[in-house]
Amino acid sequence: MDVINEIIQKSALGSMSKLYKSLVLLVFSSIVFILMSMIIFMVMNASNLTFSYGY
Repeated sequence: MDVINEIIQKSALGSMSKLYKSLVLLVFSSIVFILMSMIIFMVMNASNLTFSYGY
């Protein structure tokens, strides 16, 4: 946890309020969660995926 706090303090968020830092981290975590969910969904349904190129 100390490493994460140090990274945040040395980043552009370091001087911002705690509310703003929390909102930015929440948005980042949400994006990461959505991407991981999409990857898991694609791996689980890989046999149904079809790729077509418009050539």
